[in-house]
Amino acid sequence: MKTDILLRQTRIHFPRFDADTVKITPIEKGGSDRRFYRVHSAAEQKLILVKYDLEREENRQYVEIAKFLDAHGVRAPKIYYHDAEEGLIWIEDLGEDDLFSHRDESWLVRRAFYESALDEVAKLHRISEAEARAIRDKLPVEFNESLYLWEQSYFFENCLGRYLRVDEATLRDLAALPALNEIARQLDGLSRVLVHRDFQSQNIIVRNGLAYLIDFQGMRPGLAEYDLASLFFDPYVDLSESERSELVRHYLRRQREHGVDVERVETVLPLCAIQRLMQALGAYGFLGLVKQHAAFLKHVPAAINSLQALVSGRPGLEELDRILTTVMPSLETGATGGIEMSPGSR
Repeated sequence: MKTDILLRQTRIHFPRFDADTVKITPIEKGGSDRRFYRVHSAAEQKLILVKYDLEREENRQYVEIAKFLDAHGVRAPKIYYHDAEEGLIWIEDLGEDDLFSHRDESWLVRRAFYESALDEVAKLHRISEAEARAIRDKLPVEFNESLYLWEQSYFFENCLGRYLRVDEATLRDLAALPALNEIARQLDGLSRVLVHRDFQSQNIIVRNGLAYLIDFQGMRPGLAEYDLASLFFDPYVDLSESERSELVRHYLRRQREHGVDVERVETVLPLCAIQRLMQALGAYGFLGLVKQHAAFLKHVPAAINSLQALVSGRPGLEELDRILTTVMPSLETGATGGIEMSPGSR
């Protein structure tokens, strides 16, 4: 849809916008299939216009989810107008200051922003099952064993196979590891809450020192630890072990009075981190090579390094640890040729 048509649509629905000075500017937004535009005028009127794919059901549910979050006190952009027939949403412009943009500041500064983000996602995690039923039929499929196994397969196919060119026999052996199947089964057996699903630094806007959640259209029932893993093991930002520990303690303090199982969080968080990093690496390979958004590939080394640290020493994942250790030198030098495995090494 051309920007002049989008401007015309905006003027129809927002007649008070200064027609003489209103402008529309495309916003580059990761690997999303949606298109984002900043609409602004000389009178400092501004909002964000989202054009989404009508064929993707989760895009249609964005507005309902946003209203649900607002009703439960979770900070997110306000919805101004939704044209469901055209796939257009006009939302509040929260600015461009995301958590990622603060990655080089001191921990003293960043910690306050991270804690604000955790406070918001904790509100989401505390929404009761009864309250969640109001939005359940608007959400994608819940996290279950099949989805966890799909994330693993996504990683093997698009990162190890497509990008790092690990041979197919090795990939088959890895996919069949009983320890990986057991992780999927174990996570499937745990009680679920509503989760953001992509809770990372570029999906958290900081405004006046407070965190707002964006890109929440993938929200669904899942594990709170998956959201925590998405933020704490975010390949876009380098968090130290001590920083992660501080943030875990902050989240547990917020949730302790609501019956959070501290031992469960400490046990499940590493498993969710393995899953989340596999999903992220699969996405980087797919977006970088299939969708030709090459910028995503630069995050592969950090994610591989974090994944290797998590699987190292974990019983049953020795072979995955070895493969990850094998590919890391080629990532550090920028070479991503095929990784040949001898029959004996498998």
